[in-house]
Amino acid sequence: MKQRFATPVSNIKISAKKVALITVSIVFAATSSFQLAHIVRADNFDEQIAALQSQIDGYQQQASTLNNQADSLQKELNQLDSQKSAIQAQINLQQVQLSKLNQQIADNEKKISDDQDALGNTIADLYLGAQVSPLEMLASSNSIGDYVDKQTYRSTIKDSLVTTITSIKNIKAELVKQKQAVEQVIAQQQFASDALAQKENEQVQLVAQTRGQEAAYQGLITDRENQKLSVQKAQQDAIEAAIHRGGNVSILPGDPNKGGYPWEANCYVDSNAVSHGGVGGNGTDALGYGCRQCVSYAAWRVGSYTGNFPYYWGNANQWPASARAAGFTTGSTPRANSAGVISAGAYGHIVWIEAVNNDGTVDVSQYNYFNAGGPGWGNYSKMRVSASTYDTYIYF
Repeated sequence: MKQRFATPVSNIKISAKKVALITVSIVFAATSSFQLAHIVRADNFDEQIAALQSQIDGYQQQASTLNNQADSLQKELNQLDSQKSAIQAQINLQQVQLSKLNQQIADNEKKISDDQDALGNTIADLYLGAQVSPLEMLASSNSIGDYVDKQTYRSTIKDSLVTTITSIKNIKAELVKQKQAVEQVIAQQQFASDALAQKENEQVQLVAQTRGQEAAYQGLITDRENQKLSVQKAQQDAIEAAIHRGGNVSILPGDPNKGGYPWEANCYVDSNAVSHGGVGGNGTDALGYGCRQCVSYAAWRVGSYTGNFPYYWGNANQWPASARAAGFTTGSTPRANSAGVISAGAYGHIVWIEAVNNDGTVDVSQYNYFNAGGPGWGNYSKMRVSASTYDTYIYF
């Protein structure tokens, strides 16, 4: 069928438009203001498709950029969530430690209460003992040793009282100190958790906003793709009208060797008849045409037949002029091993004439006739059509 990007020059122009569109602001009003009214002629499919493709490329670049940004933001959001979870786990740990300290303080306070009861009895004993004079204590003692034991007991009780009270005070002070330290840690961790939660909320809003912008660009891409499909259909309808004007079309068995065409591998033609991959990775074959396009196949057959491959002859409807400029003749009568050209549409269509039949038909082989030889674009096929189908024959 058509050569989507016929020459390297066209490819360079499209790339320049891509670069320009990549730098366009994210403001949709500016980028979506393109109108097909800028096209000079309604049937100028080439310019329409090129302009729409440029817009699609720009929107896809913007959508890809926003998608990458959103993915990056989502990763940061996941990291924030992990950090917040780790801090919460630390807070939970500190809460357990605080509960343990509270229990220890409660146990200690009970011990103080119990000790106070015991100390009360001890103090009472000391008080009662203090009412007895040394002389009375000596008189009541069985011996001097008994008296010394009673004096020693009183001193021991006093020392025990002082030690117990001091120990209880120290334990309580240490537990209170530990409790305050844990409470400070919990307060600091809670502050960090709250700060992360706030940042997480901001990140969630940013991700949502970015995803929303990406969705808007994807919508613009879909809109432009639909427009381009409409343009492509109009062009195909024009060529269909030309190929059927001579009568019915018969599909012939294909050639397993596909005319010897060598550039099908690593190349595919998308739903808009645009070539991708190819020899140079940019959708072209070794001669400068779009791989698996009609002109690419015709150029291969010409070179295989004549030994001289035609480079950069343009789209199919430009081939008659290019051929004449290269010294070849053209006419309206079909010959075997010539090329037949349909000039309708922006690109036209070119085939290789395999045979001329006595009933006024010709057998042709071709690439990229829609839904012939396979679904969609970019397939090899053979047909038998009226010789009047083609506007011009190029003789080699």
